Amino acid sequence: MSLLGVEMEKSLLNILVCPQTGAPVELSKKGDELICKASKLAYPIRDGIPVMLVDQARVLDDSDMEGENG
Repeated sequence: MSLLGVEMEKSLLNILVCPQTGAPVELSKKGDELICKASKLAYPIRDGIPVMLVDQARVLDDSDMEGENG
């Protein structure tokens, strides 16, 4: 599942930041999470809506971070 549409997705990604660090986020390869490399957190996207709550985020391990590079 992805965000509302390509144009909306791009504009949202330009303004969304990690609530813990303030760093930019990027869409995961699967399109189901927003990844913050600075905090090593993955925020879920549910029903097309990013859930930008630290307590709902998944902690990324090193293998997750390697998979998101490139």
